[in-house]
Amino acid sequence: MIILGLTGSIGMGKSTAAAMLRRLGVRTDDADAAVHRLTGPGGAALPAIEAAFPGVTGPGGLDRRKLGASIFGDPAALKRLEAILHPLVAAERDRFLKRAARERVGIVALDVPLLFETGLDRRCDLTLLVTAPPFVQRARVLKRPGMTVEKLRDIRARQMPDAEKQRRADIVIRTGLGRRPVLRQLRRALKLARARGGRHWPPGPEPRF
Repeated sequence: MIILGLTGSIGMGKSTAAAMLRRLGVRTDDADAAVHRLTGPGGAALPAIEAAFPGVTGPGGLDRRKLGASIFGDPAALKRLEAILHPLVAAERDRFLKRAARERVGIVALDVPLLFETGLDRRCDLTLLVTAPPFVQRARVLKRPGMTVEKLRDIRARQMPDAEKQRRADIVIRTGLGRRPVLRQLRRALKLARARGGRHWPPGPEPRF
């Protein structure tokens, strides 16, 4: 089984690229979607999050606005949150991979915003980074509800610089020129991945966060 790693910073077009991969027949595991499941109503992460950040959860699940106020600009608080979420997301990802392997799926993608930061690139046969010029990223992100320049700056500060991600990635997918060029780049990436084949399944030890 071939494992692709798809990553990219906020506003770079990763969600669009992931949707295209799915349309091209690539089964995809979305780390952000896993977080939403874990923090939604009855989610497995809620008790630990409430213990660490009292008052941020309720019957509807995690109140992201309250949590954001608790961790904004506080690296130590962010690390506490990540220590809760990362193992749970990793468990869901491993279930996804094992199920795909049982079903003899030929190629899968792991959609992980912090792919390089967490060392998960070492479990992938090919890593794909989506990127766009900074002014495009900024324009996309600031259209989102509740987003501010300060929040964008904080998010960028917490993530590996895009230039370093480009250096580490096997393939850089540029999204600033529209959807058709992205689709062409993804088709080429899949062709390369299939030519290389899979080398990371069954897995070795899980990377340490």
